Amino acid sequence: MVQETMANSLHGVPINAYLTLSAVLFSIGVLGVLYRRNIIVIFMCIELMLNAVNLLLAAFGAFRGDSNGQVFVFFIMAVAAAEVAVGLAILVMIYRNTRSTDIDSLGKLKW
Repeated sequence: MVQETMANSLHGVPINAYLTLSAVLFSIGVLGVLYRRNIIVIFMCIELMLNAVNLLLAAFGAFRGDSNGQVFVFFIMAVAAAEVAVGLAILVMIYRNTRSTDIDSLGKLKW
């Protein structure tokens, strides 16, 4: 019985705690993307969603005892870094044209 309990936990923390935390973080990120109008906050919420997935992949990798989850985390972090660089460049150009980071003001950029 004790071995089953230890097999279902990562150094004393059960896998369900990682699942719950990851689901909560991902849900907060989705709600932030859907309800916020500021583009900086939207980018931060996208990063929060990516970090929730990273946490889940690392937890499952440690739970299974292999490093495949950590390899995927590395690639997701590389994609997130590229997304931040491109997103920040787009944000700077939008701010130069509209003097605002509000998404509703992007209609001014139409032809």
